[in-house]
Amino acid sequence: MIINFDKIEETPIEGFKGGKGLLLAHNYFDDDCKIMRHVLTPGASTGLHVHEQNCEIIFVLKGHPTFHYDDKVETAVPGEVHYCPRGHSHYMENLTDEPVEYFAVVPELRRK
Repeated sequence: MIINFDKIEETPIEGFKGGKGLLLAHNYFDDDCKIMRHVLTPGASTGLHVHEQNCEIIFVLKGHPTFHYDDKVETAVPGEVHYCPRGHSHYMENLTDEPVEYFAVVPELRRK
């Protein structure tokens, strides 16, 4: 299955998960996984949230996002991956004047 994000309508989201500013989202969701290509605009952030039933993998395509992961603060560069395992909290912010573009996957983890 090929997912072409350029063919998925862009959804502008103000204050994603309680954050501030504008997130531009191209999302594919099904029962097993969320697959997303997002742009976090300059000065915007996502809200702090805990991954209680899943994890999240974020691959940075463009820009320099700052991640707040549990009690750590880290800035990523294009080509790096931020990983938030199940049971941990995180949020990201764009402290730069350039958009941050990233690809994210949130698999729905099921315990057997």
